Amino acid sequence: MERNKLMNPYEKAGVNVNSGYEISDFVKNKLASSASNIGHFGGVFEIPKGYDQPVLVSSNDGVGTKLLLGIQGKKHDTVGIDCVAMCVNDILAQGAKPQYFLDYIATSKVGDTVKEILDGVLEGCIIGHLDLIGGETAEMPDMYPKNTYDLAGFAVGIAEKSQLMDPKKVHAGDKLIGIASSGLHSNGFSLIRKIFFKDNDFEYNSELKEFPDKVLGDVLMTPTRIYTEQITPLLDQRILNGIAHITGGGFYENIPRMLPDGLQAKVDLSSWTIPEIFKVVERYGKLSEADMFHIFNMGVGMILAVDPKNEQSVLDNLNQKENLGFTIGEVVSDLDVAIKLVGEL
Repeated sequence: MERNKLMNPYEKAGVNVNSGYEISDFVKNKLASSASNIGHFGGVFEIPKGYDQPVLVSSNDGVGTKLLLGIQGKKHDTVGIDCVAMCVNDILAQGAKPQYFLDYIATSKVGDTVKEILDGVLEGCIIGHLDLIGGETAEMPDMYPKNTYDLAGFAVGIAEKSQLMDPKKVHAGDKLIGIASSGLHSNGFSLIRKIFFKDNDFEYNSELKEFPDKVLGDVLMTPTRIYTEQITPLLDQRILNGIAHITGGGFYENIPRMLPDGLQAKVDLSSWTIPEIFKVVERYGKLSEADMFHIFNMGVGMILAVDPKNEQSVLDNLNQKENLGFTIGEVVSDLDVAIKLVGEL
């Protein structure tokens, strides 16, 4: 029996099953020869050779209410990159190399918007050096209002068990090296939306003097940086003692996650330039400096703990193509707080 004849009763309930097949074909065509898993009941991935004790590291995440801003501005291509990034960066922070990704999209109606989202997912997978081996696109008109959707992802990486990041590997005197973020990434957007679109009555296409070449919405929608190209070579060289992904919770929550008991982080605020978007958020949101560092990445998406003898080598690696790396402080053992920010912004 033909597919479309089987689906008539389902279509009366508001679900077009044909759209799911169309999305599978869309992804297959995009992936070409590497799409052998797409459309099957499960994705298959072969563990690479060369590991003595391979350990799989998994992460799942979404994009949060940044999606609402994308829907507001009808900009759906970058949220797929965000979704991949939020998963992949957590895996990298464990010392694992990303291997594969699966996505989940739930929406009121499958259409071109889903294809735009998937274009972003595919681009994120390319940037992150991992394979898209499957996913799910669910059309649920009774669950989601018209023209809305949710997006989540799941990623897996691999590491030699002995090479996983462990707070015990971080020592007093280690240098803290920051890697630049691309902007706000995908954290704090409930507050961001409140500040700009509720408290200050801006619109997606509002023009602010601080951003003369872009509208506000596009600045806020800048996709999250994926750090595979920066972190993986350093993992291969085995010169990292710790990695912190500066995501939800900002500096104060995430830096301590890579530190052992008894050690603290001393961060020099004058060691990097805070991107303009954070200054604008602070100003329009009337937030304190402490608030900003508790919520946002402040221009630093990853922080590495490295032995002083490896500091220059790490910086050289990070700054080969563009200036992304900078020393922002050190690990110490003489503070009475987990993190101390010193100097002036």
